[in-house]
Amino acid sequence: MLYSQTVMVAVKLSKNDFDEKIKTGIAMVDFWAEWCGPCKMAGPVVEELANEYKDKALVGKVDVDAEPELASKYGVMSIPTVVLFRDGQEIGRQVGFAGKAGYVQLLQKAGIN
Repeated sequence: MLYSQTVMVAVKLSKNDFDEKIKTGIAMVDFWAEWCGPCKMAGPVVEELANEYKDKALVGKVDVDAEPELASKYGVMSIPTVVLFRDGQEIGRQVGFAGKAGYVQLLQKAGIN
């Protein structure tokens, strides 16, 4: 399936709803930017995982240009950075694009298969 045909299921997060959305359960959040080449490679993979894990975890995206406060709060220095949360607390992160296998491995840290 082409990316342009993929239904967007990753949740767009902002400083207004971030804490509320990640406070319970497992959340995997992709910090990205439109101009970032590796982010463009990660985007379709994050969307695919959002669909595959929709009943097990929240998969969200934060545009660091639109939400610099969130990037700063979570110490995101380079993108893409994917941060894994359990009940609002960070339990893991992947800096750089590690492919689908890398993100699945991150989710497995939270006990999700």
